[in-house]
This record gives sequence, structure tokens and C-alpha cells, in this order.
Amino acid sequence: MNHSRWKLLPPAPENHPLMTSGFSPLIAQLLYNRGLTEPSEIKPFLTADRSLSSNPYLLPDMSKAVARIYQALLSGESIAIYGDYDADGITATAILVKGLSMLGGKATPYIPHRMTEGYGLRTTALEKLSAQGISLVITVDCGITALTEVKKAKRMGLQIIITDHHTPLDEIPQALAIVNPKLPDSSYPFTELTAAGVAFKLLEALFQGMGREHQLDELADLVALGTVADMAPLVKDNRYLVKKGLKLINTTPRLGIREMITQARLNVGDIDAECISWVLAPRLNAAGRLAHALSSYKLLLTDSPTEAQELANWLEQKNLERQNLTIKTLAQARGEVLAQGISPLLLASDKDYPIGITGLVASRLAGEFYRPSIVVRTGERMSSGSCRSIPEFNIIHALTQCQKLLTYFGGHSQAAGFSLPTRNLARFAETLAHLASTELEGLDLRPQLEIDARITLPELGGDTFKITQRLAPFGRGNPQPTFLSRRVQVVDCHTMGSSSEHLKLKLKQGGTVWDGVAFGWGSHLSEVSQELDIVYNLEIDRWKNEERLRLNILDFAPAVTTPT
Repeated sequence: MNHSRWKLLPPAPENHPLMTSGFSPLIAQLLYNRGLTEPSEIKPFLTADRSLSSNPYLLPDMSKAVARIYQALLSGESIAIYGDYDADGITATAILVKGLSMLGGKATPYIPHRMTEGYGLRTTALEKLSAQGISLVITVDCGITALTEVKKAKRMGLQIIITDHHTPLDEIPQALAIVNPKLPDSSYPFTELTAAGVAFKLLEALFQGMGREHQLDELADLVALGTVADMAPLVKDNRYLVKKGLKLINTTPRLGIREMITQARLNVGDIDAECISWVLAPRLNAAGRLAHALSSYKLLLTDSPTEAQELANWLEQKNLERQNLTIKTLAQARGEVLAQGISPLLLASDKDYPIGITGLVASRLAGEFYRPSIVVRTGERMSSGSCRSIPEFNIIHALTQCQKLLTYFGGHSQAAGFSLPTRNLARFAETLAHLASTELEGLDLRPQLEIDARITLPELGGDTFKITQRLAPFGRGNPQPTFLSRRVQVVDCHTMGSSSEHLKLKLKQGGTVWDGVAFGWGSHLSEVSQELDIVYNLEIDRWKNEERLRLNILDFAPAVTTPT
């Protein structure tokens, strides 16, 4: 673990409407920090109700897409839902297949194999679908950059509706309709919908026209899984959809989700966005990383308790394999990076890196070294890689400047993927290294911890935790409230965990004693002094059927210093 730059957010002005709205000063400050400056925004945010969601017809080409799908439903046409192998793509595929079947449609899922086909629309796959009698293909989580593939599909008589949420290129495919909130002509007020969210909005438009919109409630759990798994900001539509989905998961979870929860030793009723991020999503993703993502898709939609149990157990095993493979590959990639010397951009490449976990390894490298990181699996002719970045460096913008060297690329500002001829790899690495050196020159490359408020440990008592939970679900765009307490006395501190990788502390201030855990900070035991300044969240520690509040310590420093 590395220490961060601490940024204490400024206090809300005393005359700000939030400070006189009847909320406690702490909640008012938390709302202010999240950009809720107008009183009219507060109630919808706290209730996270339908008012956060906008009219689906504001999305581009929605009317065209709905009209064509209605036509297919009326004529009994066979429709293929062409998805992706990550959790967002899997859930989006399940949402559309299930939703269209609820309307009597004949919808068939197609999820490409990561290792043998790769990401996105593939002409060979479209040819197979055409041979099966498919005439309409609806993409989810892919297609926005598939210029050539869509042209070829038209020539073979396939009509394509693209639903995607990735950043488009300057030229867009000549599809029948493209539903994507990131298109320049989109009127939709929120651009950060996931693939699952866009698929849900398409169904919302379809069901509205039939007066059956209430039936979509049963799909909210799938939207929540995909949205949280894709690390989308949990504001606006996403906040509404995730809160609604979490309620469903915690009351009447579908068979497959219940089995995953059981296998992971979690409890129905305790599932939050963090459980999805760290426990459920990795399991859903494990199928596509090491085998075929269709297994995760089947788990989400099965009506058979036996099949749900078998598939959840299989996913559990695949996830363990994925964890072990990640540890092994990370050690190799980390060694390569250290041997090269830490530069503004990190790149590791090897012919034996498993393509299914290059993104995970890149993410770990970016987290440890706080540098944009790329992990490439090299081949004799073609190579492919995954990128993870930091807020200071837009990786998709960088790839765009290298597009002449690439056969494919796509993604977001912080996460992307690409393929290229292996002969171009050296020049590609050189170009990216130059871009990173130029853009990151002079910057303090350490992560920044934004702190909501400075408080004392005695102020955490009473119903403070319960009050802060009104802001849940937490995630990107709406992080867990983070606090700073200065000059906290350390009563006790020792390492914990099988490898002594964590710190367990007993902390005292003003007569109040709190337990705290600093995950991943075990190697920093020598830095713990008698008095500390600490940055932390409040969390519930569940152990042996008991629940206790504790401090989840994110960073610390000796109290005599003031971190910058």
C-alpha cells in the first residue's frame, strides 16, 4: 500500500440552503460534497426514486429501434442478442433476452468466447447467426466501433440495432439504429448508463408502448449487477436502478443469484453495492475469463434449483482458479515492470499471459504504482492487451492517437482494450510512453483521498452511521463518507491475517475507544506512532453472527505531521 495525498473538501458555506434545510450539519456537508447544491435535488437523491430516471425516448434512435423490434415481435422473427463476456455484457444480454421473451419474442443469446473470438461483433459469428435464420441482431455492450462488421452484416441481409455505452469514434456504423447515450446527438441527460442500463431503457420504451412497464421491476436485480460490476458512477439513473435492484436481491433473489450468495458465504438481506463489486461480479466474470461466459448467463436465468446450484459451484471453482492465476501472472508482470524501472506508463508483455486476466493484472499494477498500466499477451502475428489508467491520463484518448497501429480498440477513459499486429508493438509502446511522459510530467503521481469532513471519534457515536447510510448505495460518483480524525491515541496495534498483511488497531480519543482495521497496511507497522492522524470510513464488522461498528482505515500518518 502507498500513502495518498489527502484533500479535505471545503466546508459548505454557512448561508448555503443545505445548511438551513433541517439536515444535521454532517449530512448537509456530505450532500454538499456530492454536488447537490439545489434543494430540489436533495429529496430525489435520498429517496433514489423513479424521478432520477429520464424518458427512454431521449436516447438517440430509440423510436427506430422500438419500431423495428415491434415488427419482429409481431411477425415472430428470430432475434439474436449479441453480448459481451464481462458481467455488464452478460447481464445486459440476459435483460434483453428475458425482456423480449416476456413480450412473446424469440430471442437467442450470443456471447463470443474471449479466447477464440475476442471482444465485439465478429463477421464469422454473424454469418453463423444468419445461417440459423436470424434476421435481426441487437448488440449489447459492443458494436459502436464495428464499422466494417456492420457493413458486411448488411450485405448478408442482417439488420443491426446497436445498444452500447462505449465512446464512439468520429465515424459511426451504418446500423439500423444506434442507442448510445454517448453519441454526440443524444438528448439523454445522463451519459453514464452501462450496457445493462441501456438494455433496460430499450425495454422500458418497448413495455411503455404496451402498458406493461411495471413488469420490468423483476429485471432490476440484473441491472444492479451489471451497473455496479462495470464501476459506473452511482448517480442519477444508475443510483435509482441499483437501489431498486439491491432491494430485489435482498428480498426475493432469483435462484442463480441466491446460490452465488450462498456459495460466497454471504447472507441475503446484507447485500450491498460493495458485495457486488468484490464478491458477486468477480464470480460472474470468472466464466468469461477462463471458459465461456454463457455459463454465467445461464446461472442468471435458470429456473432449475439443481442447475443453479451446479452452475454456482462451477463458478466458485473458476473464481478460485482465476485468483490463483492472477497472483502468478501479477508476480511475473510486476517483476518485468520493476526490471524496466518505474516510468510514467507501465507495460508488461509476454506470450504466456492469459488473455482472460490481463485486465485484472493491469488494474493491480495501476493500483500499486499509480501509473497507467498495460498488459499484453503477445502472439507471433497478432497481440492483444488490456489497459487500466489513473484519472490524470485518459487511456482511450491515448489509444485514439495510436489507432493507425491498432486493428481494434475500445473502452473508457480509465479502462480499455486493443489488438494490433505484433510487429507494431514496439512502436505502440514507444508512442504511449511519450504521450504519458508529456501529459504526466511534473505531477505528483500518488492517489488522492478526498475527505468529506474532519471529526473527532466521540462524534461518531449515536446514530451517525445510520444517518450516513441514507446516502447509500455507495460507489463511484457517490463514495462512502470518508472522515479525518487528528491526534488519535493508539492504544494497541498489531498485524493480522495469514501473512500479517493487515493492521488491527485500538484507538482512543476523548474517552471514546474504537476498533480499526487497515487492510493491506501490515508492512507499515513500524510507521504507527503513539498518536496518528487517520482517514477512514465507518463499516459494520460481521463476525460469528455479531455486528459491530469499526473504522476502516484508508491511510494514516504520525500526528506531528500534516499530510498534503
